[in-house]
Amino acid sequence: MDGRSESVLRWSAPEALGTTGGAPASLLWNFPVLLKDNIETADMPTTAGSLALVDNAPGRDAPLVTRLREAGAIILGKTNLSEWANIRSNNSISGWSGVGGQTRNPYDPARTPCGSSSGSAVAVAIGLAPAAIGTETDGSITCPASVNGVVGFKPTVGLVSRTHIVPIAHSQDTAGPIAATVEDAAVVLTAIAGSDPLDPATIEADARKVDYRAALDANSLQGARLGVMRFLVSNYSTETQAEFERALTNLRAAGAEIVEITEAPENFRQIGGWELTVLLTELKHDLNLYLASTDPQQVRTRTLAEVIAFNAAEPRETVLFGQELFDRAEATGGLDDPAYVEARERSFRAAGPDGIDRMMATHGVVALTAPTTSRAWTNDREDDDNAQGSASRLAAVAGYPHLTVPMGFDRGMPVGLSFIGGKWDDARILSLGHAYEQATHERRPPPAPAQPSSSTGG
Repeated sequence: MDGRSESVLRWSAPEALGTTGGAPASLLWNFPVLLKDNIETADMPTTAGSLALVDNAPGRDAPLVTRLREAGAIILGKTNLSEWANIRSNNSISGWSGVGGQTRNPYDPARTPCGSSSGSAVAVAIGLAPAAIGTETDGSITCPASVNGVVGFKPTVGLVSRTHIVPIAHSQDTAGPIAATVEDAAVVLTAIAGSDPLDPATIEADARKVDYRAALDANSLQGARLGVMRFLVSNYSTETQAEFERALTNLRAAGAEIVEITEAPENFRQIGGWELTVLLTELKHDLNLYLASTDPQQVRTRTLAEVIAFNAAEPRETVLFGQELFDRAEATGGLDDPAYVEARERSFRAAGPDGIDRMMATHGVVALTAPTTSRAWTNDREDDDNAQGSASRLAAVAGYPHLTVPMGFDRGMPVGLSFIGGKWDDARILSLGHAYEQATHERRPPPAPAQPSSSTGG
């Protein structure tokens, strides 16, 4: 470690980094990849950052890990995350977990790395690996990628298996790549995408997946109509808005036609409330299923209720924030509860068919764009430097693809540009982001940490 981030990388893998003497089997041959610590591997514990899971080592690879290994990738280790992927409390601190401590933003350690895939994004930003795997329910790939100045891609839900990944909610969860370039993200996605008989959401994945790297086209912005979600833009800082306007100028210069979308989708402001009902209800159901699949000798907490009791008895877990969202999830009524069924139907329709799909069809655009999120805010709850703006919710709730690419800087902190499309538009969205990246080259790695001065004594 080079001092720029506390608790980014959790373990080192035992594999040697040399070749086997044969020809490379794929573009991922000996390609180093890090995994968020909610993704199971046969050779390392998987904790989701919780002390309740510190001994969770059931000896199995998640299917996406199997795919990476078969493609020749080297699994370097696990990265820290926001504990339980940021679903334990409204007051959680991004990048903090009871197991790994606090991950720091390498551009300014006093500012958030965002979450929950904070360690994955920071590891790529400081060069520990060219790519890492994160997971997203709503913003947990795109936000940390944006504020740490790297590429993050949340695929269509159902393109990548979620089996043996500690869950939040099956309606919205997906794994996806965080990388230094869109090309690297596309190479990784090509390896991990595909159907899994244990994950019904992926039934179409084999038929839908393509070679995402081969589909990249540096000229794909030429003639492309892009819809600006102008109804979001006023939420961002003045500096981020200025960077976004510069990005639009660059998009036009690359041949894109910019279409202004000023009106938010119908029921846009109600989506968040419905979404929370869905997430908390599915959390109880999905986490209970996951815990039941672990080794009872390694994981003594077999249900969400037992995790809540564990946290209440373990001061190290609640030293910074509580678990009120866990409590609310435990009180939910299950997947047959009419309130849940209605919330899922309404939220998906508002975000997908009546949201992204309708905006794209009405305005004749191939993708939507906006700033991904604000510059990284501070971890100090007493100041007024807070998050300003986010483009993640519509794509998250609909389960549609969302890419963030470095766009520029706001007061020295990275900010990203989002490209969002319809279901299974993954290849097109990656290609548009690649074209923007190649036209602008906005990424600037974080500064090296200050070295302590040396002195000689008598």
